[in-house]
Amino acid sequence: MKPLNNKYSGDCKETCYEEIIKEHGNAIYAYIFSLVKHKELAEDIYQEVLISSYLSFSSFEDYSKAKSWLYKIAINKCRDYWRKEKTSKKFWEETVYTYVRDTSVSLPPEDTIMNKCAHEEMIDTLEELPPMYKEPLLLFYYHNNTLLEISDKTKTPLSTVKTRMKRAKEQLRPKVNKLVSI
Repeated sequence: MKPLNNKYSGDCKETCYEEIIKEHGNAIYAYIFSLVKHKELAEDIYQEVLISSYLSFSSFEDYSKAKSWLYKIAINKCRDYWRKEKTSKKFWEETVYTYVRDTSVSLPPEDTIMNKCAHEEMIDTLEELPPMYKEPLLLFYYHNNTLLEISDKTKTPLSTVKTRMKRAKEQLRPKVNKLVSI
């Protein structure tokens, strides 16, 4: 077929577009499917490619480049999808996780009271520890600091923080066992 000119209009332009799609449509769909590996998603993106190519067909000039033109539109649509997917994943990883973490399932009142009492007893038990053992445990378990953050805050070597936490747990173990057995 000969190159298209912008002077073609109306039915001739639509006929040429239909010929291009009949000739290259299956190859474009297969290309999209090979990229996204999901049938329904490939069909959706293929539809977007058809719409975009149809809307911009009036500015298309060279029939011999039709296949590469369609492939370029297809890869751009796939990239758009991946970009949107990446943003969506960030939403699910950050926003929804934060929402789920912030919303807690409400416990029955008696369980809430029991948990509060156990929490208070544990704090009282921690208070019995020497300050050098108590501080790393409080920072780690109640303030959600990492061992490195505790090391930085207390200006103590990391190995010392680990040792102090281990010793504090060893001192707490018999006291906590008494709490649990009550």
